[in-house]
This record gives sequence, structure tokens and C-alpha cells, in this order.
Amino acid sequence: MKGSFCFTFFLPAMLVLLLQSGARAQLAGTAPLRPASGDARSREMVAGIDRFLARAIEASLPRRAALWKRDPGSGDAYTRSVEPNRERLRHILGVVKEDARVPFNDLELPGTTGHDSKLAETGVCAIHAVRWPVLAGVNGEGLLLEPKEKVKARIIVVPDADQTPEMLAGLAEGVAPVSQVALRLARLGCEVVVPVLVSRDSECSGNPGLKIQTDEPHREWLYRMSFEMGRHVIGYELQKIFALVDWMALKNRVESVPIAVAGYGEGGLLAMNAAALDTRILAVLVSGYMRNRNCVWEEPVYRNVFGLLREFGDAEIATLIAPRMLVVEYSRYPQLSGEKTSRPGVRKVAAPGKLSQPGAREVSAELRRAATLTGNTFAEARCLVVGPGETAVPMFSAEAVRALLAGLGMSESCDEMPETPLRTRTPLPDVPQRQRRQVKELQDYTQGLLRVCERERDGRFWKKVPTGSVETFAAATKEFRGEFINAVIGRFPGPSLPMNARSCLVSENGDFSVYDVTLDLWPDVFAWGCLIVPKSIKNGERRAVVVCQHGLEGLPEDCLNEDTDSRAYKAYKGFAPRLARQGFVVFAPHNPYRGFDSFRGLQRKLNPLGKTLFSVINAQHGVILEWLGSQPFVDKSRIAFYGLSYGGKAAMRTPAALEGYCMSICSGDFNDWVRKVISDDFPASYLFTGEWEIPEWNLGRTFNYAEMAALIAPRPFMVERGHDDGCGIDEWIAWEYAKVQRLYDRLGVTDRTMIEYFNGPHTINGKGTFEFLHKHLGQ
Repeated sequence: MKGSFCFTFFLPAMLVLLLQSGARAQLAGTAPLRPASGDARSREMVAGIDRFLARAIEASLPRRAALWKRDPGSGDAYTRSVEPNRERLRHILGVVKEDARVPFNDLELPGTTGHDSKLAETGVCAIHAVRWPVLAGVNGEGLLLEPKEKVKARIIVVPDADQTPEMLAGLAEGVAPVSQVALRLARLGCEVVVPVLVSRDSECSGNPGLKIQTDEPHREWLYRMSFEMGRHVIGYELQKIFALVDWMALKNRVESVPIAVAGYGEGGLLAMNAAALDTRILAVLVSGYMRNRNCVWEEPVYRNVFGLLREFGDAEIATLIAPRMLVVEYSRYPQLSGEKTSRPGVRKVAAPGKLSQPGAREVSAELRRAATLTGNTFAEARCLVVGPGETAVPMFSAEAVRALLAGLGMSESCDEMPETPLRTRTPLPDVPQRQRRQVKELQDYTQGLLRVCERERDGRFWKKVPTGSVETFAAATKEFRGEFINAVIGRFPGPSLPMNARSCLVSENGDFSVYDVTLDLWPDVFAWGCLIVPKSIKNGERRAVVVCQHGLEGLPEDCLNEDTDSRAYKAYKGFAPRLARQGFVVFAPHNPYRGFDSFRGLQRKLNPLGKTLFSVINAQHGVILEWLGSQPFVDKSRIAFYGLSYGGKAAMRTPAALEGYCMSICSGDFNDWVRKVISDDFPASYLFTGEWEIPEWNLGRTFNYAEMAALIAPRPFMVERGHDDGCGIDEWIAWEYAKVQRLYDRLGVTDRTMIEYFNGPHTINGKGTFEFLHKHLGQ
């Protein structure tokens, strides 16, 4: 072993030896802390946060009422009273006004010189392949079933992600007639469109040019990139449905008939939300979807909606449909086990997620809750279809379809099965090729948003913050800091428990003593870190503190490790004890991004609450700052942050939110961050990795790293960048940092920021950064 100090895990025997050497067993003013290994404390922290979040999800339900002002006095009054909730749902689903739908008069009937668009017909309807414009460069595709007689209703039937339109229109072999709902509705005089959904296949989830293929379902592939841009695969597909509703409403100017939507599985999700957002839809049938949505965190990540559970469960969304007709069918729900399968040459990086069958009582209870929320009014506009003995009925059962049609004022019989369509010479659509088009169009659209989002941030941030003086700039950024904390990171109420500081001595040498310290926040949630106290501190002297933050899957001890043969040293270079020998008090906190999918599961529970992992981390650092500032040997006005990798990610998000940090150093992470997260042509993009928790809701439109650095300004800020660090490329880092340098120049505080490039990889360099710390901390 080389080096002068190696941090190891803690054993009671070691503590006995330390006590025999005359060292203090704990810090003054703290209670005793049980010795434990870093791994044990880390697992305890992550497990405790998980329990805290489980309770927070349960507690979200009764708190939603404060966000609603329902007026059940009349149908019109009720619809107006829930409009603010409708708009907030629209926003979190990624249906934004900036995405203007392309107007059109007619569906396109794609044909060739060899054939037209008609695929089949029966005695009562013709079936066509159709296409329609939605957003710039984005088209919907599917089937149109056109009755030969007078149209009585217009209905959009949305399949599950693992179904094709042909399955619901009698054009796929092996599909039970009862499932061919589009054909059955057309027989009854309904004009029906069945759109194609983005599937759960993974063929298009990668970049052949980079020779990268992932196992991410197409829905997750698009979710990852769109979520960062304030969009969502759910929102994109809702836009396709709304474009069809636009077309149907246009046709209704000539021949007015009711418009409805029906969907199963993923299509049920879309149908329910479409009816909640668009009041032109007069009735909706939701099959294989409705349940208590508190379990959304364990469903596939492409169902993750930021802030959903603060205001909406399925019952609340159902109340946005009232007083229009809602039919809920308890059918056999789509099933996903959550188990990953791998293929040769495919990166196994998809997020875990499962879909399961709820009990009929759970579904019934959610619908009853919707009734309670509306004061038990509009009861005639809600219907639950369930089999005998609370069993599941077939998808799109005759009873459910009958209830949907009754909501449209139709009383036709739904029991008779339709005739088999007679195929024409036109070949059926190439399903894989059609799916590739659907994925590629949305991928290209989202990548286009990446190209223009910088201009959007310029308009909403840089053009609104004055740089004539530090004072006017600081006043102007206060509102943006609040937005960053509340709308991007998410903030919990302050700690509910006393700090109850506990400590134990874990190591000492001739230069300093090292203590483990824990601080309480909420039940099951605590902060923890290693405090290094130099022995050179004189009585009454107050020293500057450097908070040294580890990276992904790290521990505080990694920052202290000086064994030059160790893996930890290769990354951190023992920067914490090195700084302590230079006179700084050092604190190395543990951030809970450790445990692979265990900690990523925390993000899944946090996001539906409108929170992120940094909602917890920043709260932990808040109490750390408070406790450090109370120590007699600490100058609370001189507490700096220095983090590597994921700790560098924290160096951007934590000091930007917590002004108690007097400066920040970002090592191995500063980047054109939004581009790094969602670019489909950069090999190190997070699109291609297993770090599926990385996308942050709407970050691309609000705060890239230059804007975060502006929230740190005018406090000193530095970037440490190795030329060979694969987290990005120098050109991207220089581009983003140039905005930071320009800001500090214009504020007249040029000396408070710098970037140091060095020949090296993803590691602490500890040269220019150490000088920067001494300069601005005066140590």
C-alpha cells in the first residue's frame, strides 16, 4: 500500500484503539454514533428514503383537494371550474402550446401507382390505410373504417402498444372477433380511425451509425429524450389523437355527429387523458387501464409523469371528463413482468418496470372515489363494466361498447359479430416499416427541439437578467432560483425532526481527526458524512470548510482514500485529506446515488410527487450547512462545494439552490448538459446508458449548466476538465462555459470564475482548483 492515509470501514476494535490513543470518541455537542461501515450506512440511507417516499405517496392523495375548486352547480359551471386543473395536466403530459398542430382538411389515403389505399371492405364499410399531419415532420398513421351508409358517430379506437390497428379491424389472423371493436363499431354506423402507437419493441432504439443498439422499448427511447424537453411520449400520442379530433370536428361543420374515444392498455391511458383534456370528446371507453395510480413508480418508466400524484390520480382525471360519459371496463390488463432479456450486441440498459392486473375492487374503488370528488353528481355519466364474481370481461365487450354508444345517444345492438372483411389486392401495411417511421419522426422532432432550446432559454432567462451590477443581477435571479428549486428540482417542506447530531471518531493521524457524523431530517431520512478536523486549529479560530462530494456509486471514504493503488484514488486523488493538510476543515457527505436500480427507484417515487433525487440531497445539504455553521471551529461564511462526476452534477444543482455555499467547483461533469442527456449522435449520451434516472423534467427549456452557474453567480465558480474525460468533449464544455465567463465579465467579477483544462481522464486534478479555493476562501 502506498500513500499516507487509507480510509477503511469502521470496527469497534478500531474505536477502542483510538480511545486508548487519547482521541475524543465523539465531537463536542453531539451524541454517540454507533460505528458502522460506509456500505451499511449507505444502504440504511437509501432504504430509509424509500420508506419516507412510500409514505409521501400515500399522503399525496388527501392533499390534492386543495388544488381543486369544483363547482357541481351545472355541467357548464363544473367544466369551467376544473379548467385550471386541465391546463396543469396538459403541461405535465407534455402537450405544450409551442407544438402547433398542422391544420389539414382531409386524411391522406396513401397509395401507389400499383394500388390504392383500400385494404378491405365488408357489406357495410370500407377499410383504408390513412395518414394525417400532426406536428412539423410528424404524422399519424393507422386505419380508417368508413361506413357505406350515413355516419352516426365518429370514434377513435386506440390499441395497446403491443397491438396493431389491423388486430382491431379484422385484418389480423388469430384475433378473436370480440376484439375487433373497430369493425363492430363500423357495422353500427360509426366512422372509426385506429391510430398506430409507438410500440414496446426496441428495434429502433439506438444509432446504427454509432453501432449502438439498446434494449429500451421504443416508448422509453422517446420518453428519455422528450422528458428533458418538457414533452412526453404520452403527449406526442395525445397530439395525434387531438389532430384526429380536429379533423372530425371540421367534418362536423357539415354533418354533426358525436365524437368518442375508446382505448385498451396504453390506449386506455391515452383515451382517458384525451377525454380529460379535450371537451369535444363526448364519451370515452377505458379498458385495461384504470386503477389506483399510487403504483405508477413501478410501472414502465415511459409512464412516469412529473408531478402527477400531487394533483392527479385516475379518479381525479376521471373528474375532468365529467359531466361527459366515462365507461371503465375491467378487462384483462396488459402484463409485463419487468424482467430484462438480452440479445447479442444489444446494450441491456432499459429501465425496470412491470404491468400487473389490479383487483376489480381496486378499480371500482377508484371510480367511486371519482364520484365522491364530484359530490356524487353526474352519476349517470359513469359506468363500470365487470364480469360475474368480479372477473375480467373480454376487451371491448359488448356491454362496454353498448354503454359507450349510449353515452352518444345511440341504442344499437352490439351483440352481433361483424362479417369478415374481404381483402382487396392492396397489400397490408408493412408493420415494422410503419413503426420505424413513427419512432423516427418523433425522434427527429425531439432532436430538433434540442437544436432550438438554447434560443428558448436565451429568451426566457438571459434577456431578462440585467448584468449592469451585481446587485441588480442578484435581485433579478431570485425569481429564477425559486423556479429552479420548486419547478425543476422540487422542494420538500423543511425537516420535521430535530437535527440530533451524532458522531464517532473513526480515524486520526498527526495531521487531523476524522469523524463520522449523522443528522436527522425526517423519519427514516438522515444526512451523513465524514468530517476531517485539522489538529492545527487554535482555540477560537474559525476555518473555511470544503465540502468534498463523491460521485456515482461512491462513498465518503472514497474522497479520503490515499492508497495510490486503489480504484478510489484514481478518481479522487485523496483530495479531501490533501485539503485538510492545507488547513481546511473538510466534510465529505454521502449523497444517496448508490445502489444501482435501488437508488434509481427513489427517483421513480420522487418524480410523480414533483420531486427529484436532489429534492432530498439539497435538504440533506441544508442541514449539513446549518450544522457545520454551528461548529466553533467553522467560519459559516466560508463553506465551499467541490464535487466530481455525479458530485459535479451536485456542484451545479446544490449551490445553485443553497446560497449557504459561498462557492462551487464542478469537476468531471460540466457540459452542454441537455445535449449530453438526449443527443442521439453522441456515443456517451445518456440515451445509450443504464442511467435512466438522468432525464429531468423540462430542463432543456429552462436551465442548462450555464443557467445553473448563473444562479451560483456572483459567488466564485470553477470548472475542472480533463481533456480525456469521456463525459463530454472539450468543444461542448467550452461552448457552455463561454456563457459563464461572459456573465462574470459583464458583472465585473472576472476573477471569480475560471476553467482549468488538464491532460487527464475523469478525475480530480487538484491544482488550479486548490489555488482557486485558497484565493477565494482566504485560507
